[in-house]
Amino acid sequence: MGALTTLYGWVTVLAMGSHDMFLTPDGGNTKTELILVTGVAGAGKTSALAALADQGFETIDNPPIGLLAAIVDDFSGEGARLAIGIDERSRGFTTERCADVISELRARGDTDVVLVFLECADEMLLRRFQETRRRHPMAEGAPVESALVLERAMLEPLRVQSDLSIDTSELSLTDLRREIGDRFGSDAGGMTVSIISFGFKKGAPRGADLLFDMRFLTNPYWMAELRSMTGLDAEVRAYIEGDSNYLPIYSKIEDLILSLLPHYANEGKSYLNIAIGCTGGKHRSVMVSERLGESVMSAGYAPVIRHRDLPISAQKPKAAVV
Repeated sequence: MGALTTLYGWVTVLAMGSHDMFLTPDGGNTKTELILVTGVAGAGKTSALAALADQGFETIDNPPIGLLAAIVDDFSGEGARLAIGIDERSRGFTTERCADVISELRARGDTDVVLVFLECADEMLLRRFQETRRRHPMAEGAPVESALVLERAMLEPLRVQSDLSIDTSELSLTDLRREIGDRFGSDAGGMTVSIISFGFKKGAPRGADLLFDMRFLTNPYWMAELRSMTGLDAEVRAYIEGDSNYLPIYSKIEDLILSLLPHYANEGKSYLNIAIGCTGGKHRSVMVSERLGESVMSAGYAPVIRHRDLPISAQKPKAAVV
């Protein structure tokens, strides 16, 4: 670590330690696991890096773009887990240069690269900047709204190139840490399948690879005795299953997803995001997400299930739900 400390001593470095802790027990894995974290300002990059540090990654925030390859070289051959944050504040940052450097890193035989893009709705970003009284790095005296437009246009090529997009609009800090832990924890392996329930009233989640609309099902909301319940309750599940449209259509959706999973995995896809929506995100989408999670788990995967629009107080303790 002496060389890295000397060369990058001015960079904000978190959780730095011995490389030996990242070697596999049999010493067989010498590839560097590299997570590059970027996204719109205010979406939580610093928090994501802290969460990765908690998972055993050595993390560096905003090094000069021209030094990325040298940093990776310093870890080469040791099976390290490394997370680096990059954005428009990084010295030498341009979208084109970043894309070129990332392509070069992906082409290396000693490094597995995952580009994570943190997204967030404009209204939430505005609220965060107002509450923290931080300046947007691209504002330069202009309104934050204008800076957001410029930033999104500039970062769009990186968003498209990303392997994983995480929308933090409705995530608390605890939620984000759980999301990072589920995807990059030491127990994570193979393709990560994320299932999120949501309500169309608040908009569809960003970054979904597959999206299914459950609004064709009879809505339990209109049953007085079920209105205060959620899709996690047995009574609601039984009501939805009693809809004659449910089983034949759900079965087709399940068959489609289960047949796609091995093909996505064989193509090397690391993350698959499945979104299940209904009107309010409380009954139908929650129930179907839970049912789909059970099927995906039975197929040999470890799904991460999150109910975006269900209050934490309404969510029952359950291993598969975050």
